[in-house]
Order: sequence, then C-alpha cells, then structure tokens
Amino acid sequence: MEQSRIDMFIASMGEKFPGEKLLLMSDQLSKLEDNKLIVIQSIDYKDPTTLLIISIFVGHLGIDRFMLGQTGLGIAKLLTCGGFGIWTIIDWFTIKTATKDYNYQKFLQVAY
Repeated sequence: MEQSRIDMFIASMGEKFPGEKLLLMSDQLSKLEDNKLIVIQSIDYKDPTTLLIISIFVGHLGIDRFMLGQTGLGIAKLLTCGGFGIWTIIDWFTIKTATKDYNYQKFLQVAY
C-alpha cells in the first residue's frame, strides 16, 4: 500500500487512536491490501471528545458505556446512578482513553 495513503489516514484519524499505537498501525497498514484500507476507513470510529461530552451530561445513565459496547457496565451504571456519582466522575477522566482503546480494537478486528 502507498505510504502517502497511510500517512493521510493516520493524520486524519490519529486523534481517535492511542498515540503510542500509531506507529504500529502504520506498519500494519503498510502490509495490507488496498481493499482492506477502504474497509478500515469506512468504520465508524467514536470521537473521544464527543464521548467525553456525553459522559459529562448523561454519564450517570451509562450512555457512554453503552456507546462503547460495554452493555453490562452501562446497565450497572444506570442502576446505580453512575455508582452514586463516583463512577461518573472517574469516567470523566478515563472515557477518552477508553474510547481510543475501543477504536483501536475495532481497527485490529478488520486489519487481521
């Protein structure tokens, strides 16, 4: 695959993935065929900033966890009103990292 296409993907989507994984992703993308890149680009990656905003306003309902595919944690957060507020506050600081890890896992599922 062309390095310019890989660089363009990394530049446009880099904020949605963990920074320490970007070089690894670039190496993985260079080994893929062009049709796989199209599939990888078409994945609906979650925006970490959007999830943070959702977590701030309705995080006590567990919606942020539901959006990350963590149904069990979402239900637990909903039933406990965000762990009586404590869990919600912790998520304000960790949800961006969790979102980037979620996006990276989605990337890996298609890349391999």
